[in-house]
Amino acid sequence: MRRFPPIHQEIRVNFRYGVYFTDKVFAPANPLLAEIAGSGGDGAPQKILAVVDQGLYQHHPRLLAEVSEYVEHYSDRLRLAAPPLLVPGGERVKNEAAPVFRVRRAVHRAGLCRHSYVVAVGGGAVVDMAGFAAATAHRGVRLVRIPTTVMAQADASIGVKNSVNAFGKKNFLGTFAPPWAVINDCNFLTTLSHRDWLSGVSEALKVALIRDAAFFAFLEKSAPALK
Repeated sequence: MRRFPPIHQEIRVNFRYGVYFTDKVFAPANPLLAEIAGSGGDGAPQKILAVVDQGLYQHHPRLLAEVSEYVEHYSDRLRLAAPPLLVPGGERVKNEAAPVFRVRRAVHRAGLCRHSYVVAVGGGAVVDMAGFAAATAHRGVRLVRIPTTVMAQADASIGVKNSVNAFGKKNFLGTFAPPWAVINDCNFLTTLSHRDWLSGVSEALKVALIRDAAFFAFLEKSAPALK
């Protein structure tokens, strides 16, 4: 039996995306999101599906209206493809199949394509779940992350991993899919508890200890203000 030499495939993929820092991202006077989402289109307004953390909404009751008003203000660049989708916050949103299904169904019903945007607004778990749903719809709908906790802004939302829990195992199902952009809005941090702040700062401290001596020195110097 003859054996033919194999053909070896080699694939190298480089990704580059911005991590932006701002406040009041949905204020009409702040063009950042419109500039980011409008940068990858063909000149027509880009479809947006906003996925919003229910816990965040309770602390910011005008948030859904602000999202709609923002998109209306930048209607030359953005179009809300469906009303903002509220999902539960916390780890629960990754434990259940329903939230992922709801996001995928919304993507389908709204007619989003690979050049449209899922904008995930919330804590790390919500951003993780929405990212997984976006990455597996059309083999990848563009994702803009707007993390709203210190922990998510410092760690969970700035990498390329998206996942949900299954079979009693954390992050059992997941993808490696870089976001289109990450927007850290410090205004959302004003309603966090002291415990939430400490959790995020602890994560930043861990990263500094592992790979950034200068950042660790900054945190040490700033310790009184971080308490």
